[in-house]
Amino acid sequence: MSGPLKLFLIAGEPSGDRLGAALMAGLKALTPVEFAGVGGPLMEGEGLASLFPMEELSVMGIAEVLPKYLPLKRRIRQAAEAVLASEAEALVTVDSPDFCLRVAALVKAARPGMRTIHYVAPSVWAWRPWRAAKMARVVDHVLALLPFEPPYMTAVGMTCDFVGHPVVTEPLASTQERAAFAGQGLLLLALPGSRKGEVTRLAPVFGAVVARLKAQHPDLRVVLPTVRGVAGLVRDLTADWAVVPEIIEGAGPKRGAFAAADVALAASGTVSLELAANGCPMVIAYDMHPATLWLMRRAALVDTVTLVNLVSETRVVPEFIGRHCRAERIAPALAAVLTDPSAQQAAMALTMERLGRGGEPPGLRAARSVLGALRR
Repeated sequence: MSGPLKLFLIAGEPSGDRLGAALMAGLKALTPVEFAGVGGPLMEGEGLASLFPMEELSVMGIAEVLPKYLPLKRRIRQAAEAVLASEAEALVTVDSPDFCLRVAALVKAARPGMRTIHYVAPSVWAWRPWRAAKMARVVDHVLALLPFEPPYMTAVGMTCDFVGHPVVTEPLASTQERAAFAGQGLLLLALPGSRKGEVTRLAPVFGAVVARLKAQHPDLRVVLPTVRGVAGLVRDLTADWAVVPEIIEGAGPKRGAFAAADVALAASGTVSLELAANGCPMVIAYDMHPATLWLMRRAALVDTVTLVNLVSETRVVPEFIGRHCRAERIAPALAAVLTDPSAQQAAMALTMERLGRGGEPPGLRAARSVLGALRR
C-alpha cells in the first residue's frame, strides 16, 4: 500500500500564505498528504513546519531587496536543496515569482523530472508577455486566479487550470459590522494603497478630490481602511483634508466600511475585486514614478488596469492613471457614479460569478488541479 502524497510548498508573503493554506486544506480533504516547505502562520496551522521564517522573503522593490540580496540568494539555494533532499513528488510554489521561480529553476536543473506547479499566473495579459515563456522553462503546471489567464499559459507549453479567486470566499460584513458605519451623510471609502510609496503619492490627490466632493456634499464622511505599517503615515498625510477621514484597521471594521460606503475612490489593484464583492461602486486612480509609467505604457497590452473591467469585459469602472490622476478629472467621475450608483452593479455581479462565487471553494479547486496535474 502506497504512503501519503508528499509535497514541498513555498509561499513568500501573506497573500501567498492564505492561498497556500487554503490549498493545503483542500488537499487534506481529498487525499492523505504530507507537507514540507516554507510558509507563514496560516500554512503552519495546516501542518507545515516552515524551513525558515516566511517573513524573510516579504520584501519588495530594488531599494528594499538590494541590502537583502545575499541572504535571499542563500535562502533560494537552501530551499532548492531542501526540495531535492525531500521525498516530495512535486514542488508547489505560491506567487512571489522572484523567489519561487529561482528555486524552481535550481530544482529543474538538478532534477528535470521533478514536477513543478506555480499558483498565481503572472499578469502577462497586461504587460511583459515574455514572462510566460520564461516561466515555462521551469514550471509544468499553473493555477490561475483569473478566468482569462489559462490560454496565455498553455500557449507556451504549460498546463493551466482556472481555480477561482479567493475574494469569492472572503466573509461579507455582518449586520453589526455594517451598522457601525450607519449615519447621516454621504460615505466615501478612500483607499490610497497599502504601501508607503502609494500612499505618499496618492494622498494629496485623494485629499483634493475630497475637498471638491465636500463642496457638493457638506455632509460628506470619509472612511479610510489601512494597515499597521502605514497607519501613522496615513494619519499625517490626511490631517489637512477638508474632511479628516476616520482611519480604521482590522478585518471587521474594513468589512463594515466596504458594505456601508456609498462610493469608493481606490488605488489600482485587487481592491477593486473586494469592492465588487461588496457591491460598492468605485472610481480607480493610480500614479507612479514617471519612468515606471513610461515603461508600462510602452509595454501595455490592455486598455484598462481595473480587474472588474477586465473580468466582466466591460469598461464601466472609471480609471485615472498617471497624468490623468488629477482631482479635476476624478471628482466629476465620482459625481457621475453617485448619480447612478447602480450602473456598475451588473458588471460587479458578473465579475464575482466569473471568479467562482457560488461554486466550489478555490482552495478545493486548486487541490483538484494539483492532483490532476500529478496524474497527467
